[in-house]
Amino acid sequence: MDIDIVEVIVIPVIKILFIAHLLIIGVMAMIWSERRVSGWMQDRLGPNRVGPQGLLQPIADGIKFLFKEDLIPNHVDKPLYVLAPAMLLVPAMIIVAVVPFGSSMTIAGYEIPLQIADLNIGILYILAITSLGVYGVVIGAWASNNKYSLLGGLRSSAQMISYELTLGLAIIGVLMLSESLKLREIAEGQGANPWEWNFLIHFPAFLAFTTAVFAETNRLPFDLAEAEQELVAGYHTEYSSMKFAIFFMAEYMSMIVGSAVVVTLFLGGWHFFGLENIGGEGSVLAGLISFAIFFVKTGIFLFVFIWVRWTLPRFRYDQLMNFGWKFLLPVALSSIVVTGTLYIITKGNRLWIGVGNVVAAFIVVAIVAGMLAMDNNSKSAAQNTPAAAPLRGLDAVE
Repeated sequence: MDIDIVEVIVIPVIKILFIAHLLIIGVMAMIWSERRVSGWMQDRLGPNRVGPQGLLQPIADGIKFLFKEDLIPNHVDKPLYVLAPAMLLVPAMIIVAVVPFGSSMTIAGYEIPLQIADLNIGILYILAITSLGVYGVVIGAWASNNKYSLLGGLRSSAQMISYELTLGLAIIGVLMLSESLKLREIAEGQGANPWEWNFLIHFPAFLAFTTAVFAETNRLPFDLAEAEQELVAGYHTEYSSMKFAIFFMAEYMSMIVGSAVVVTLFLGGWHFFGLENIGGEGSVLAGLISFAIFFVKTGIFLFVFIWVRWTLPRFRYDQLMNFGWKFLLPVALSSIVVTGTLYIITKGNRLWIGVGNVVAAFIVVAIVAGMLAMDNNSKSAAQNTPAAAPLRGLDAVE
């Protein structure tokens, strides 16, 4: 049995190295973008000293972290303390292995799909690996032997449990229409035009999934695991130097990968009005254009991450839990029921499924909001009811 070394080893290794370097560069770009965009939103300059427009500031930050003294406090559990940052970074990096970042191209007779591994169970792989990231937070918090860190780790685990359910349930409708667990087939099944993409057909599920991605990446308004005002930075309070930088990198890497997954599942992947086929399907030009389209879509969604962070205040912990369990979860469940029912009744008519999902989500949110309002009114009435006056004198004797 002859094995083509180029196809089996060389091409996959090149794709792995390309994506790994792209992620690292993406992290540096996000650090710069976060500071520049937040400065623009707040009418200030942001970094503008190191390099043109401050473009070299992330490199300066990296050099600073490399040369800072790596302190390990005496009271920590050293093996777990050292292991925790890697346990948060590695899942964020390996999720991207199944995300298709373009169509395909043919070079020297080899057809090269722009994806590292096209697994038959790509969605299940993503959900499984995503749930592992919380172990890095919890282990780092536990190993720090710090009460603030431990509270941050416990918050992160509770947050993961509540929002992981929504993350999984929100994509069931997408899987029903795609009839596949492979991300490439899901992206290819959405068509070239935006009105064929899943975010319109499953709009409530899209909002629920996006919100759950925010919570999974511990980004504002869901960064309860850090919450500097309450927990002095939370789970990484005891970390410094490159270990702290790895936590920092993992957050931005999770944002990039989460944005890429949202683009693949709901925003048409690399499709955009047929531009991805310029030069002929399978050509190098078409592959590069499809990659550029995917890159731009992911960048736009990353801008939304930054926009939300500098717009919305942090939730209280009880608000975070209530929102996840009482709003997002019912919306995701209603999306499954409505999509399945209308898929059978209308024989897969996407327009009716989209309308039904929006109507069902509106009804569910209205019912839940009404029930919560009634509960709050009853509690307020009970609190405002004057207590009975104590019995005195002869009345007390009788």
